[in-house]
Amino acid sequence: MAESEPVHVPVPVAEKRGCPEDEEDDTPSKKPKLESDHENGGPPKQDEMDEPEGEASDGEEDGDTFADMMKHGLTELDVGILKYVSDHEGFSGVLKERYSDFVVHEINKEGKIVHLDDLSVPSEAEDAQEAEQPPKECDLLTEEQKKQLGELQLFKNKEGNVSIEVLDDTKEKRTLLHKAIKTQFPGLETKTEEKEGRKFIVAYHAAGKKALAEVKATTAPRKHFWPKNRGSFCHFVLYKENKDTMDAINVLSKFLRLRPNMFSYMGTKDKRAITVQEIAVLKITAERLAHLNKCLMNLKLGNFCYKKHPLKLGELQGNHFTVVIRNITGTDEQVHQAMTSLRQTGFINYYGMQRFGTTAVPTHHVGRAILKNDWNEVVDLILKPRPGAEKEFLVRCREEWAKTQDPEAALKKLPNKRCVEGQLLRGLSAYGKKNIVTAFGLIPRNNRLMYIHSYQSVVWNTMVSRRIEAFGLKAVEGDLVLRGTTAHVLSAEEAESHSIHDTVMPLPGFDVIYPTHHVGEGYRELLAADGLDIDNMRHKVKDYSLAGAYRRVIIRPTDVSWEVIHYDDPRVSLVHTDFEKLESKPAPVFNKEGKYRALRMEFSLPPSTYATMAIREVLKLDTSIKKQTQLNTTWFN
Repeated sequence: MAESEPVHVPVPVAEKRGCPEDEEDDTPSKKPKLESDHENGGPPKQDEMDEPEGEASDGEEDGDTFADMMKHGLTELDVGILKYVSDHEGFSGVLKERYSDFVVHEINKEGKIVHLDDLSVPSEAEDAQEAEQPPKECDLLTEEQKKQLGELQLFKNKEGNVSIEVLDDTKEKRTLLHKAIKTQFPGLETKTEEKEGRKFIVAYHAAGKKALAEVKATTAPRKHFWPKNRGSFCHFVLYKENKDTMDAINVLSKFLRLRPNMFSYMGTKDKRAITVQEIAVLKITAERLAHLNKCLMNLKLGNFCYKKHPLKLGELQGNHFTVVIRNITGTDEQVHQAMTSLRQTGFINYYGMQRFGTTAVPTHHVGRAILKNDWNEVVDLILKPRPGAEKEFLVRCREEWAKTQDPEAALKKLPNKRCVEGQLLRGLSAYGKKNIVTAFGLIPRNNRLMYIHSYQSVVWNTMVSRRIEAFGLKAVEGDLVLRGTTAHVLSAEEAESHSIHDTVMPLPGFDVIYPTHHVGEGYRELLAADGLDIDNMRHKVKDYSLAGAYRRVIIRPTDVSWEVIHYDDPRVSLVHTDFEKLESKPAPVFNKEGKYRALRMEFSLPPSTYATMAIREVLKLDTSIKKQTQLNTTWFN
């Protein structure tokens, strides 16, 4: 299973808290190249992708448009999220009014919370840099040329270039010039051009659109000298604001002219948040990475070190969350009861709302059609017109498809062919409407699997709600617990010595067992109602065969703390971030007589759990974007 990270609860305002010296970045469209896990950075199974059918979107929606779209979105009831474990009285609050209200710090495999607190370059990197960069290289560039190259590096002349004439033309001198530019000005690339019999070294920005057009995706990274006694991987801490992990890695890839798969990480982090996590990259020096801090927007890199190994998905122990819930209505006593219950009892380990998509066509409906082998239904669900506001080009694309069923005509309506709709239409255009399985295969694998994992998740949520309804918060005969990685059915006697915190429930598949009480039989009934046979979860297409898995019913957070704060300015951040600490900026000061109240809470969660489900238990409030948008709209008005 995989998920964990903050949840998307967009609101109609955007906040910009850029780093100094930042300029506008050129973030590429999302095209996940690795399976992502959203809420708490688990391993790459059962993942959910943001905006699965709306990947063509680019940024935050206009407030009215987004609110209109969400009128047709899902609520928690639609995806089986029904029960609570505590009996305290709930209260209202606004979740993610600003992206800085949701701060996530990765917990690494040693159990340490990851922080960005050092921007310096390791001394061994400086020594190596001296070895790589003989003094004579430094003397090749004039001060004027260095100034021009520095401006190019900082995007002040992003689509331009700097030409340096080679006066005493020899191959050795050209090589030294190429090396000097790329070493002293990371992010720049060079080429040799001949004009009227004179040779020039032309420097250009690796992230410029013209330059990117000339770079093939398969281009191998340039080889640089690498000391034998240095680890092959540079590990660093990535601090990012309002940008998801794959977007951040794509930006770094463009600047360093690397393939994105040269980077490794333990879990993906969501976009609408401030997040801190460890990243590793193969044979890129800390100095080159540190130079990028001059020209990146909403990204900072630091805490560099060299190791012999990359990072692996799922290696993390979890995430530590700092969450601000604004405009709360609960009394201090209500807050105390709610947070005490969260610390002592925990919350139901539901799959959160972002697992199921944000449009009028839920992802689990597509997943159900795939599992039923109903490919015409799959195409219809993804491409048909739908209620609610969407990007105008998506609306035109859907209308064209509904009118003509012509994939090429519908494709022409899309400016970005890499969205799910575009990828499916490209497949239908290439392979024909009689080869839908092959056409559907043009959608990236993890996006395709997201649909069927979404279906598994809604089944799990529904059955866990039934389990809590039927037996409450105690282990009973017929429940499942894990012994190692194997599920075991509890006898009546064994149930007496186990608690609800020990129990697990299965995601449906061919390699799991089910509870032996009546809730277990409910799985069979639920799948049968959807036209599926629980005894035959293998699919004609191997990718869509479901093995199943087990998931803990109740999660109890650790490191739980909280405070109610008062403030006057709703535009001010209420969390002191790592970057602000590095910049020696003061921590936020709260006015005890402030007219607004907020709950600031901290807690740690293991991988594969959703922070929003913990928040839901505290507030007793629907965390769906549909409901939160209504709250936010009321609050802003």
